[in-house]
Amino acid sequence: MNDAIPTHQQPRNPLHGLTLEAIVSSLEEHYGWEELGQRIPIRCFTQDPSISSSLKFLRKTPWARDKVEGLYLFMLRDKRRNEGHGS
Repeated sequence: MNDAIPTHQQPRNPLHGLTLEAIVSSLEEHYGWEELGQRIPIRCFTQDPSISSSLKFLRKTPWARDKVEGLYLFMLRDKRRNEGHGS
């Protein structure tokens, strides 16, 4: 029996359907490269950062990608929390 969850059955997964490029772009837009490099101190964010260099590194480095995805989820929660307090 196959225990894998089909991709169409992940309605509550906020990362479902997002590309790594979309995640990094959203983080860069929200935080900027400088703060992103402070939150996740990796060279692709701190030294001559770009979307393409970040993607190249993150695709080969699972622990860094996990940190980026975690920060993205934190950013989403923080935005939702702030929207609830805004009037």
